[in-house]
Amino acid sequence: MTMKTWMAAPKRYFKKEIVPLLADLRLAIALLLAIALFSIAGTVIEQGQSLAFYQANYPEHPALFGFLTWKVLLAAGLDHVYRTWWYLSLLILFGTSLTTCTFSRQLPALRWFSRTWNFYSQPRQFQKFALSAEFQPSANGSAGVAAIADLMPLLKQRRYKIFQDGEKLYAHKGIVGRIGPIVVHVGMLVILLGGMIGAMTGFIAQEIVPSGETFHIKNVTDGGPFANLSVLQDWSVKVDRFWIDYLPSGEIDQFYSTLSVLDKDGQTIDRQTIHVNKPLQYNGVTLYQADWSIAAVRLKLNNSPLLQLPMAKLDSLGGRIWGTFLPLKPDLSDGVSLIARDMQGLLLVYDMQGKLISTVRKGMSVEIHGVKVAIADIIGSTGLQIKADPGIPVVYLGFGLLMVGVVMSYVSHSQIWALQHEGALYVGGKTNRAQVVFEREFLSLLDQLDRQDVEARSSDDQLASV
Repeated sequence: MTMKTWMAAPKRYFKKEIVPLLADLRLAIALLLAIALFSIAGTVIEQGQSLAFYQANYPEHPALFGFLTWKVLLAAGLDHVYRTWWYLSLLILFGTSLTTCTFSRQLPALRWFSRTWNFYSQPRQFQKFALSAEFQPSANGSAGVAAIADLMPLLKQRRYKIFQDGEKLYAHKGIVGRIGPIVVHVGMLVILLGGMIGAMTGFIAQEIVPSGETFHIKNVTDGGPFANLSVLQDWSVKVDRFWIDYLPSGEIDQFYSTLSVLDKDGQTIDRQTIHVNKPLQYNGVTLYQADWSIAAVRLKLNNSPLLQLPMAKLDSLGGRIWGTFLPLKPDLSDGVSLIARDMQGLLLVYDMQGKLISTVRKGMSVEIHGVKVAIADIIGSTGLQIKADPGIPVVYLGFGLLMVGVVMSYVSHSQIWALQHEGALYVGGKTNRAQVVFEREFLSLLDQLDRQDVEARSSDDQLASV
């Protein structure tokens, strides 16, 4: 075996075995279903949470569905599905399948349709068409038979692009319908590329920041191996104000944060008020309003200066509550607990035995064990989810191409062939969709040709009789 033959063998194997396998529609469907299945798993299973979270929600006894424990979940990477090697491998394989199908099937078919030599030169070739007709010359050999010259203006009226080679004719319209599937494939590839860029270079962070505080984004909970965290170094964010609007029923209507983006010198670059579904975007980073908490309570004891006591979230079966301990004596031998359920300004006061002794609202005061306690304010904390995904513009571009391609694919690609052979005219045609519409158009075309043929024969007969 020569070196040339030895090198050609893998090439032949790749062309005859690998390429058809990758271009197989069944493989593409199987990959798409697998991607959809794991995407659903990534949506159902909370992503990027702590080890304690998964241990609490996916215990070993009893295991979810009999097998899904926190150990299995972490070992399989189901806590960060979209960045696992096997999920990215599925995307790459699916993209390779689409690319192979595009280059091995779609583009060659488009090149075939764009050529001007796809004429039919034999009458028997028209027998394969479901729609075809032939116009035979008159018995006396007159020249009144329908001809290609009669057919061309009729096709032009119907906006066909015409190619002619002597007595052979090919016409088509709606070539955009053939380009549509290619655009769909390209759109899907662009979407996959955008998803991979986001998975490899994006990151997610979470921050809980009290109103009035300034912070740098540091609590990155999940990020790709090539995430560019340097975009967070030269600016910070100040929470100017956080507040909640409540419905008359006491339920939360909406919560808001007024955020200022500051440069390295503390100067304001941008300032926006955000709420759920209205984020702030800066330097490729998006800050979403995602959660809230109570950070502290400000109060006065008798005539003391304004004091600020931090409040912590407490475990509760009846919903979220926050609490703090207010000492009433320097040795901490006496004091009360202040409990808040929301930011509407109501505080519940419990003694050291856990008994409710009073309630007080923001802006009001209450006397407890001889000490006047005046509540000045309840300080809220805004919960921000911060994301950077450089792949989003690419994904949007892919979806745009996908929608354009789908619309293009609905355009019918209609083709008509004609042959003038031994005095007879043969006409045939086909389309890839809207078959009924094309049949009507084709029959209308034949009717016009037939009327012209009858008129020509009648004229020839009159001349012959004279």
